[in-house]
Amino acid sequence: MLEDAPALHMSEVELERQMLDAKLTAPRPGRRSSVSRAAIIDAARSGDRRVVAVTAPAGYGKSTLLAQWAHTETRPVAWVSLDRFDDDPIALLVILASAYDRSTPDTEHLADIVRRHRGSALGRAAPLVATAFRTSPAPFVLMLDDLQELQDPACHDVLSVVIAGIAPGSQLVTASRAEQPHLAHARASGDSLEITAADLALDAAGAAAVFADADLTLSPEAARELVERTEGWPVGVFLAAEITRDGGTLDISGDDRFIADYLYQESLMNLPEHQQRFIRRTAVLHRLSAPLCDAILGSDDAQVVLHELAASNVFLVQLDRRREWYRYHDLYREFLLGELNRVEPDMAAELKVRAAEWFEEHQAPAVAVEYLLEVPSERKRTNHLVAATTLEVYQLGQLTTVQRWYQTIGDRAIEEYPPLAVFAGWITALAGQADDADRWAAVLADAAYDLPPDDGSASFDSDRAMLRSFMCAAGPAQAMEDARFAVASESNLSPWRDQALILLGEAHLLAGDRDQAEAAFREGTAVALAHGNTDGVVLSESEMALLTMDDGRWVEAAGHVDTALESIDEHGLDDYSVSVMAFAMAARFALHRGDMPAVHRQLTRAMRARPACTFAIPYVAVRARLQLAKLHWALNDHTAAHHLLREVEDILVRRPQLGALVDQVEDFRRQVASSEQSGWKGGPPLTPAELRLLPYLQTHLSLREIAERLYVSRNTVSSELASIYRKFDVSRRAEAVQRATEAGLLGA
Repeated sequence: MLEDAPALHMSEVELERQMLDAKLTAPRPGRRSSVSRAAIIDAARSGDRRVVAVTAPAGYGKSTLLAQWAHTETRPVAWVSLDRFDDDPIALLVILASAYDRSTPDTEHLADIVRRHRGSALGRAAPLVATAFRTSPAPFVLMLDDLQELQDPACHDVLSVVIAGIAPGSQLVTASRAEQPHLAHARASGDSLEITAADLALDAAGAAAVFADADLTLSPEAARELVERTEGWPVGVFLAAEITRDGGTLDISGDDRFIADYLYQESLMNLPEHQQRFIRRTAVLHRLSAPLCDAILGSDDAQVVLHELAASNVFLVQLDRRREWYRYHDLYREFLLGELNRVEPDMAAELKVRAAEWFEEHQAPAVAVEYLLEVPSERKRTNHLVAATTLEVYQLGQLTTVQRWYQTIGDRAIEEYPPLAVFAGWITALAGQADDADRWAAVLADAAYDLPPDDGSASFDSDRAMLRSFMCAAGPAQAMEDARFAVASESNLSPWRDQALILLGEAHLLAGDRDQAEAAFREGTAVALAHGNTDGVVLSESEMALLTMDDGRWVEAAGHVDTALESIDEHGLDDYSVSVMAFAMAARFALHRGDMPAVHRQLTRAMRARPACTFAIPYVAVRARLQLAKLHWALNDHTAAHHLLREVEDILVRRPQLGALVDQVEDFRRQVASSEQSGWKGGPPLTPAELRLLPYLQTHLSLREIAERLYVSRNTVSSELASIYRKFDVSRRAEAVQRATEAGLLGA
């Protein structure tokens, strides 16, 4: 696709800047804003309600109200035009932080900090944003338009945490077509002001003002009749004025609010043919720019046409001050898409493919994927692009986006494209979804694929071998064979060579060959650093720290610990499965130096991250827990040590063949059994299940709703919550959240 692409007209950075600017710029009230919403805005501003929710169907002027408010507001305004690409908890938090950064330029770059904590949206990133909002140097207004675009419950969970950070004097203003989930708690606490369709409906005076703005006269009687027939629907009144000005008659039915398509058709028919064709075809785009429109239409005059349309009465919304990006009014776009399907029924798919090609050429493959997912006939091309893009999006912390892609593609289609099934296995294994990872491993067992994969690896066979070695379901001998095959297959230029070398090092450790393991890890770190593969650096350097500490090479161990921790901190990998071992080694090194605060700090980080470290990556999960158990035993915390050993036992039930590691676990068990020490410090640690539940205690979700999020029963959540209360010696959710925050288990 890229070989025949024309020269790029803008850089990847420039495209990203333009698209971000369009999302974070409050649109200026346009011609259709002649009806003032000043009274509504003044009432909302003067009240002490932190949350203002504007909820009404399309066409009621929700965006216009927010735009009028934004341009008359004296406090800093952080504006976000939400779209489908924000329907991911990390993507949402980053865009909220970016809007805040733009509105308060003298503050620290919150968006960059959020990106560094992308591994945990609810547990880390959301509390971080809430804290920044709560401690803002000056009151501000956060405006979120098109909230209905957030469909994922996880987005509303993090939003509820962020809302809690809106301090008195600041306000959150949201506009949505649908019921807004965060309102239930705000209503109960008397902290919300709701603006509905009834508040936004025009009266006779408003209808007359609209006609006057169109240089038309509307008698009081006609105004009352029009409002009655349209039920005060603002878009209907505006369209009635346009039709009247163009010589039409007001024959508007009040049945079913009246048929908007008829009025839209009247508006469309008043345009020249080339403009009709332009808007009909470009309706497939969620956002419009001249280069993008030219690309999908094969034209060279899109800039001129967009300016003509913006100056006319078409429902085109300018999104930035530079007049580079636009969108159609939602209802108008729906109508245009219907017209496209009616007039040119085979055109929509082709146009979406062209849009995907343009975004891919401009280094925005994730956006390209979204367009291709709308074209079922392009599933093969979609699969290839998803395979090439998954790792990048996953490393941005947008696991929800990746999972949505795979759900849309469907298991059957993924199974038909084995390289994508390999990625499904990697993603589920790294996310701690062990049963799903096993399922994909079973799918891959008999799969075959002869073409080069899209991820830059040498072959599908090498890809599959690395995943199989990583999961180690068939024991150390098979893991060693697979790792050696991958090392032999992946050249020095391959972005997967570091992974192959690290897997070889892990296999040597299971075989008890520490010298060979160290050599493989040392080379693996060098290659991972050269390719910028952070996960590889963290895991390899953690294992090197273990080997050097065991040998008493503490000075060298310090360097390995520092490298692993720096990579985690720089890239926000606190809650990644590969980080547990790094934190354990950092705690061990701190204990050697006698730095007890550092010991407890790193132990807390390790214990918090361990839920993602499951039997899907068994040797990492067992080795990390064994090291943590030894540390807790050394600190005379026998309860935690025994608990960790029970977790090790649960993993070994599923993955009993772990070579020398099994012997190491048994040696420590014997040491514990023969020890005469006793004592207790603190309560037992939270289990992985309790750690998964903990972030939801910040929200206002009921136990039933939390259970739905976690895919468990309400009774399970109730039992785990009671256990958390006992361990923290508290009796309320707020107290548990406070204790968890103090212990470093919540927040950044």
